[in-house]
This record gives sequence, C-alpha cells and structure tokens, in this order.
Amino acid sequence: MRNFKIVLQYEGTRYRGWQRQVSTENTIQGKLEALLTKMTGEKIEIIGSGRTDAGVHALGQVANFHADTQMSPEEILNYMNFYLPEDIAVISVKEVSERFHSRLNVKGKSYCYRVVQTEVPHIFDRKYAHFMKEDLDVAAMEKAAEILVGTHDFKAFTSSKKGKKSTVRTIEKIEIKKTVSASMRMQNVQDEIRFIYSGNGFLYHMVRIMTGTLLEVGTHKKRPEEVAEILDSGLREKAGELVPAKGLILMEVRYS
Repeated sequence: MRNFKIVLQYEGTRYRGWQRQVSTENTIQGKLEALLTKMTGEKIEIIGSGRTDAGVHALGQVANFHADTQMSPEEILNYMNFYLPEDIAVISVKEVSERFHSRLNVKGKSYCYRVVQTEVPHIFDRKYAHFMKEDLDVAAMEKAAEILVGTHDFKAFTSSKKGKKSTVRTIEKIEIKKTVSASMRMQNVQDEIRFIYSGNGFLYHMVRIMTGTLLEVGTHKKRPEEVAEILDSGLREKAGELVPAKGLILMEVRYS
C-alpha cells in the first residue's frame, strides 16, 4: 500500500467545509474521496491537515491517502485535475513514507483574513473578503495583536463547547498589512487590510474570532489592553464577533 501526499487549493464558497458529511456530498473531502475511489477501484479515505469551515478557502491545504495503485504521482495529478470541478485543484502529488500523516505531523499553519474597507460592493472581492465601512486604527490593532502572540490558553477565542481537549496554542506571528484590493488595483488605493496568522495550530473558529476582536479594537469598541483580559477570562462572550467565513484563507501547512 502506497502513501500519497497532495497539496491542493479550493474556493470554499459553495462547499459545506472540508469534512465529509452524511447529510450532503458537497464537501471537499467527499468530492476527493469519491474521485479517488473511482480512480483506484477501491474505497479511499483521505486525511486532511485539518478541517476548514463552510465558505473558507485554501491556497495550500495538505492531505494524504493510501492506495494500492500502479499509477505514478504525475498520473494521479493529471487524473484528479481532469475530473475535479473548476473550484478545486491539486497542485502537487508526491509519494511519501508510510508513516507520514497530514494531520498528526503538522508543525504549523498560516492563515490570512482579508478585510476591505469600502462604501460600495467590490465585485471581484465579494467571495473572498469581509467588507467594512468603518475606519480602522491599524496601530491599535497591532498593539492588541502583540498580546495574542505567544503561548496562551485561547479558550475565549473558540466556539467549541468541548471541554476535554487542550485550548492552549502558540501564535508565532500576527501581521497586519494594508494593501490594494483587486477591485481598486487600477486606482491604486490601499483599501484592504490583511491579517496573517502563523502558529502551531488553531482551534475551531479561532482565527475568525481573533480577527473579530482585533476589528473591534480597530473601531475603538475595545481597548488593546482588553485583549489580555479576554485571554485571562477564558470566556467566549468577552471576545469579538465571529467574522464571516468568506474572508479566511488557509495559506500554508508546515511540516518538519
């Protein structure tokens, strides 16, 4: 039995997230497993580096699957991209050791959340960014983000109700960058803010809640110093809102 590692991209707009579901076939994992099962003639289970929610996108999701096939990695790549829908693409296929596990071997991940400040809709950003009309205080958000960096208990920054698993995570870096959105490229107006998070792992909804909290700091609904109080409280209701899924992109999954 051979073990294959794949790197893929997908636009999550029309999918119910990564994880297969009994109630629908419209998930990324479900689409991949159905295709690989057809390709190999055997039941295939694909393991993702982690679950992305409904509407979340990926530029560098990683997964692996085991198959008893004589096809080369290049043949698998070509087959998958020929039959996959246009909003899912496999970037690479590589045969790896039997021990490689795309979820258990993860050392770190990076996510990007996109916010566009605009009074009017942006047609070419509508599926990939959260729109806001309010001005944002970037300096205040950067000050608040510094508090989130490091190893903390992020219980206040997750929607998960399960109490058994550890909510301690390490955030290595948070970058807040002003840039030009796709819709304003001709005018060269810096109307977009990107929040880039790198860490050893992220809880359910963690990036979206951290972003919602930083945005409340940026609109002066919260003070930067309150972020430390939120961390210490462990209470979800003290943190910011859960921002929409469409602005979130899984950028990279890192391994040793």
